[in-house]
Amino acid sequence: QVQLVESGGGLVQAGDSLRLSCAASERTVRPSTMGWFRRAPGKEREFVAAIRVGVGSSYVSDSVKGRFTISSDNANNTVYLQLNSLKPEDTGVYYCAASSSILIRTGADKYTYWGQGTQVTVSS
Repeated sequence: QVQLVESGGGLVQAGDSLRLSCAASERTVRPSTMGWFRRAPGKEREFVAAIRVGVGSSYVSDSVKGRFTISSDNANNTVYLQLNSLKPEDTGVYYCAASSSILIRTGADKYTYWGQGTQVTVSS
């Protein structure tokens, strides 16, 4: 089992930056891939980025590529999402998720464990 806890969200202005953290507590199953998803108000859940644990391979959605960066601190079982040059359309709840797949996946249905989410609000 894996427990995920996100933190780092907040209210910022357009152009500002935030760093989201996801602390993973590994028990029975060790996740192979960690991902970030977000849900904007009134919209469906959207894939943001994912990283292969212990390998370094990562993938970032085209919608945020160049502005967002995913990274990990394997020693502390923590993944991060650096959000730069934030725009109002980036507003939403950001979720951390874990998958046992050794391949990076973008579909939410491929992730078994989810955090409670952290709110990111960007004002213009």
